Amino acid sequence: MKKGINTICTHEGDIKDEQFKGVVSPLYMSTSYAFEDVEVKRYPRYFNTPNQVALSQKIAALEHAGAAMIFGSGMAAISTALLAFLRAGDHVVLQKTLYGGTYNFVNEEFSKYGIEYSFTEGLEPEDFETKIKGNTKVIFVETPSNPLLTITDLSAISKIAKKHGLVSMIDNTFASPVNQNPIDFGIDIIIHSATKYMGGHSDICAGAVASTEENMDRIFQLAKNLGGSLSDYTVWLLERSIKTMGIRVKAQNNNAQHMAEYLEGHSEIDKVYYPGLPNHPGHELAKSQMRGFGGMLSFELKAGYDASKFQKALKLIKPSMSLAGVESTVLSPAQTSHALIGAEERKNQGISDGLIRFSVGIEEPEDLIADIEQALAQVRSPSEVNVK
Repeated sequence: MKKGINTICTHEGDIKDEQFKGVVSPLYMSTSYAFEDVEVKRYPRYFNTPNQVALSQKIAALEHAGAAMIFGSGMAAISTALLAFLRAGDHVVLQKTLYGGTYNFVNEEFSKYGIEYSFTEGLEPEDFETKIKGNTKVIFVETPSNPLLTITDLSAISKIAKKHGLVSMIDNTFASPVNQNPIDFGIDIIIHSATKYMGGHSDICAGAVASTEENMDRIFQLAKNLGGSLSDYTVWLLERSIKTMGIRVKAQNNNAQHMAEYLEGHSEIDKVYYPGLPNHPGHELAKSQMRGFGGMLSFELKAGYDASKFQKALKLIKPSMSLAGVESTVLSPAQTSHALIGAEERKNQGISDGLIRFSVGIEEPEDLIADIEQALAQVRSPSEVNVK
């Protein structure tokens, strides 16, 4: 029987409390399990404790995958997935617009392993295909991307990967399984920073990978040696958090659309980046592959407005380094998520120093708007006040 997203979030992968019949999955804190006369030799670093297995089943169901694994962070998930399919002498094609941590990992580490890489010039299918070489093994994309919310054609990427016998991977963090299931479009491996929408309360650090059982076994063979597993207490908290992910993300979708439209029509806002806006270059594509446009957007203030002072003037919306919590937050990518890639590359990607990334929470939109208005009033120049 096909289940709805909220039913999967709530019930899939639960551990039944056979002893006391509680409705919540029991927490198994042991790091040491029997090895004789057992079907499975369990060990936390092998990703197979009771809570780890159950949560992985929930994530696999959410992403329409055969299997999944959970990791200690989103970067642990990204790095393990990539290195599981790349060897010295191999080549990977990566989307130009990516999370800064991914970009930095590739730039700093791949040369040490003898792995070649190319970033695309744009996001059209031909931008990817022209970068493919004889030793290419992987295509890696992120859509919507961090922080400019660019949209990549998942079906086109899948077709290119299959045509050339490549493995396709996606960072699906910004969309979450609520809004997008890349496997349905033919993408092979799905990666998440589970810190974000899966956790949703800014109190968990985790990562996740979902794919076929065969692909996940290959990732496991490396993961058990790298040791990026997650403690069972955090696993248990993450399983609890995912139960409300469906309703949280849908509320954030609605709020982000409301805020994007408000910001787009504001005389003191220069640009708004949100795929739910009809003038966004990826709007129609996003409509074709997403069920909702997500809770993330970015914007730039008009020239002369200080983005740093504006963020400091906010009272309800919190300047904060992460995203996707139930509370609304803002940050400057140039100072945080994309600081490591350098000013020149940020400029090349279109990430201005004044860009503000806005993670929209579940508050009332009217309260968020009031907070933005009072912050703008504080940073507005005297001449602009007189004009108004």
